[in-house]
Amino acid sequence: MTKQTTEFSLILASQSPRRAKLLESAGFQFITDAPDDSVERGICSKCSPEDLVLQSAFLKARAIAPKYNSGVILAADTVAECQGEILGKPVDREHAEKMLMLMSGKKHRVLTGVCLWKKPSDCHLLHLEQSVLTMDLLESQQLQEILDTDNWIGKAGAFGYQDGLSWLRLESGLESNVVGLPIERLKEWIGELLEMN
Repeated sequence: MTKQTTEFSLILASQSPRRAKLLESAGFQFITDAPDDSVERGICSKCSPEDLVLQSAFLKARAIAPKYNSGVILAADTVAECQGEILGKPVDREHAEKMLMLMSGKKHRVLTGVCLWKKPSDCHLLHLEQSVLTMDLLESQQLQEILDTDNWIGKAGAFGYQDGLSWLRLESGLESNVVGLPIERLKEWIGELLEMN
């Protein structure tokens, strides 16, 4: 157990099992309290992907902050971006196919915005993390086989890097960021927040 995890209560503002697993693997103790999906509806659709994930993370943290008298709230949002198009979670199989076809044979970015919010002071910090990946050129049959697995459901960009995909390579950045939370940065960022008034 690290010193950081025993000095405060950590509240994960997310329903993502992948983020929870990353926190558990890093030795954090936390509770989960995800805000309603409606908190993200006020974000401008013309935002850059960087602004989008930062605003979303901020709104998620702010939404549950009034419920707590103490602790640190952790909220995050992750999207993929390819050729200027923001790729969130696909709504159905057809949407997932379009995303994968767009990224097929190309580089793309995965961006995660993180908001850490301290109670009771309501001090908060925003951080952005970027990873770059290359996707192999997917043949039609391979693409359909990928979609048949249903592993794309609920995952930004219609893929889960943690699934060990042979057709996807990390060029730069953190693997954990692609999964949904740059866990290697978290202790440093929490340390910064706890030093704030």
